[in-house]
Amino acid sequence: MRIFNRLFGEKCPKCQKTLETNNSNPLYGIIIKACPDNHFKKEFHPALETYIESRKVS
Repeated sequence: MRIFNRLFGEKCPKCQKTLETNNSNPLYGIIIKACPDNHFKKEFHPALETYIESRKVS
């Protein structure tokens, strides 16, 4: 199982920590993955069928 996590786990481009799913909205199907240090956020919107990525600017 560890090899699958390394192959398919998504990482923050800045700090290389694994993205966590905390703020997802299952009612709308929106999946939000974020860096634990809030450097990076990735959202999947099924209606748009695309990912939206955002980075913290500081």
